[in-house]
Amino acid sequence: MKKIYVNQAASSLPIVSKAVKILKQEVKNRSNEIIELTDQIKEADIEVSLDNSIGQEGYRIGRKNNTVLIVGSDERGVMYGVGKFLHTSTFKENELIMSDWQGISVPKRKVRGIYFATHFHNFYHAAPLSEIEEYVESLALWGCNAIAVWFDMHHFNGIDAPEAQEMIHRLKVILKAANNVGIGAVLLGLANEGYKNRPEHLRADWTAGHDGYFAEPCDHYRCEICPNTQEGQDYIVQTRSEIMDAFADVTLDYLVIWPYDQGGCTCSKCAPWGSNGFIKCAKKIAQVIKEKTSETKIILSTWYFDHFIHGEWEQFDKYVTEQRPDWIDFLLADDNSDYYPEYILKNGVPGNFPLVSFPEISMYKMHPWGGYGANPMPDHFQLIWDSAKDKLAGGFPYSEGIYEDINKIICLQFFWGDKAALETVKEYASYEYQKELADDIVKAVYILEKNQLSSWKNEADFPDAFEILNNIEGKMTVYAKRQWRWRILVRRAEIDRELLKNNGQITISCKDACQELVDIFYAQNTGIGNAIKSINM
Repeated sequence: MKKIYVNQAASSLPIVSKAVKILKQEVKNRSNEIIELTDQIKEADIEVSLDNSIGQEGYRIGRKNNTVLIVGSDERGVMYGVGKFLHTSTFKENELIMSDWQGISVPKRKVRGIYFATHFHNFYHAAPLSEIEEYVESLALWGCNAIAVWFDMHHFNGIDAPEAQEMIHRLKVILKAANNVGIGAVLLGLANEGYKNRPEHLRADWTAGHDGYFAEPCDHYRCEICPNTQEGQDYIVQTRSEIMDAFADVTLDYLVIWPYDQGGCTCSKCAPWGSNGFIKCAKKIAQVIKEKTSETKIILSTWYFDHFIHGEWEQFDKYVTEQRPDWIDFLLADDNSDYYPEYILKNGVPGNFPLVSFPEISMYKMHPWGGYGANPMPDHFQLIWDSAKDKLAGGFPYSEGIYEDINKIICLQFFWGDKAALETVKEYASYEYQKELADDIVKAVYILEKNQLSSWKNEADFPDAFEILNNIEGKMTVYAKRQWRWRILVRRAEIDRELLKNNGQITISCKDACQELVDIFYAQNTGIGNAIKSINM
């Protein structure tokens, strides 16, 4: 093992120090080479420094004689520059071949987030916090600058309930881990959310067949609040104020206010929710936020507008265009479908507010979610991105766990600079698996996507992805082939082979592969775990 010397010019800055610490650990893990920090060697192997002329959150990588220069415009820029250096270097069993990538890269879009769904015993809910903290660090290296979580109130009898305090602690550990690597913290919540023990007479209506509602808003927990009484408004204000106080020691970049799924009220005074009751709630919540912190920006979601009642988009557009409410900083729009919301594509962004997306990277054509392992879908997301990218200031992909890791990175690189999904998959494969094997791995990834889109029910003409991956595994470093990112990919290919043989049905032959996925995802109490139990019967 040889030593690699790093000069750290901005050693007093915490995120710069964290970036160098991650650099040191990743190089040791992947190549067994040792990094030592020094400020006394004139020509170190790597030099990390700052230059605020580059552009906000950007970086520059170059060379001076034999020294690699990683220069960030700010602390975040250093983190992203270290990430680029790592992702474009080559790691062998006992050797680091340092990246030859050189240039300047500045993010094109302001919001590059991921939403962690922390519920129903998924990875973020059940995994050890140390593993989630490590995962957050890995996202920072790909340009992530925002992690969003939701304190889901409906589970609890008030904020002081022991279970509620336990969840708040978990969420704060995740958000503080994000802050520690330069990632902004984000809280997401329903506009009219209520606790399990909310007063019965404050309950929102969720029924359809009246006041224009042709379908019931989905996933209503019957705990939501109707805002059309003073008592209902007071309840919403009080509970949101308590939540903000609970997270007061976290630096919150954004708060996202959500309309449906769950959420909403279909009563005659609230309908149509998206341009009526929702606005009343959101404005009250925004006032609470602005009173407590002027730094936190408000993102107003339009999720599932026009899914349950017609005319929401049109009336909402009229409201924000005419009123131009100063309590809104961003709008969020997306849909759980094959396309970006048609209203936005056809009519533009209401009020010309900055717009962020909410890509569905977890549940698309897979049930139970994550049950078959990795679910890479580069072509699917490229198609949606191409249709809407000119209107977007970034986004928050919806994540149920780590099985969609490749999809996260594809989206983060879209947000950074419109990088093609294919190019991201190649860089990801080179770093997480093996550089000289990347072309074969990319080929397997696209086969897996085609299998998933066909729901594993057609006799595919595609080559066998498992055969491709199985043939190259022996050429990989010991570190790479032991990591969960490889295991969920190769297990997915193994399960695909069986699904294609059995018209999309899980069989006993998949038991071992599925069990390994359950263990990796801490999914014993989820749909994956239940599926395993049914296989055992």
